[in-house]
Amino acid sequence: MDSTNAADLWDRVVGTQPDPTTWLVAATGLVALSVVVSQTAWRIARNAITIAHEGGHGLVALLSGRRLDGIRLHSDTSGLTVSRGKPTGLGMILTAAAGYTAPSLLGLAGAWLLAAGHITALLWGTTALLAAMLIMIRNAYGVLTVVVSGGAFFLVSWLTEPDVQAAFAYVVVWFLLLGGVRPPFELQRKRRYSGAYDSDPDQLARLTNVPAAVWLLLFHVVSLSSLIGGGRWLLGV
Repeated sequence: MDSTNAADLWDRVVGTQPDPTTWLVAATGLVALSVVVSQTAWRIARNAITIAHEGGHGLVALLSGRRLDGIRLHSDTSGLTVSRGKPTGLGMILTAAAGYTAPSLLGLAGAWLLAAGHITALLWGTTALLAAMLIMIRNAYGVLTVVVSGGAFFLVSWLTEPDVQAAFAYVVVWFLLLGGVRPPFELQRKRRYSGAYDSDPDQLARLTNVPAAVWLLLFHVVSLSSLIGGGRWLLGV
């Protein structure tokens, strides 16, 4: 690739793209909502939320100075992130708190990028994040889901027309915002009826002596606030 082509590619990535029509923004939101509320579609699409959840654990573990040993993603949409470091302290607390907040916060960041017209940057940035995450995946199903997800972003950003790229990007961001709301409610129901007393809120309760219910409430606040703020950005209101 010569310098001219490289410069054109860079301009394409960091430049802005035209805002999509209001009907497209609304339609993509409805598509994402239908996936989140459909039990059948959610069982498949929830893998994307798990990728964001475990990626959040992994990223914050690294940023807080912990050593990331690996990430596993399972076909039942559960996951596991293993890191080394002090078993207590701020780094461990932030790492434990990052999972349930990550999808919503990623959706909020994506909504900000789309509101600023950076559709291509969002697609390429997500591809890069998934490629980086792939290095830390430690099981075959995890590799498959991350490769498929990253491949979808790359192919859409490289081969499709701007309208298709915009529709895809908006569906993804809406899905992160809407889909980030559901897991805390699922966890709340699971804890009420079947225990799940080794969940992230319970680990945080042991680390901080703050009740798990308070941490679960925090996850609700983050996800719902992100949905409201991100939705306003996407809709331009």
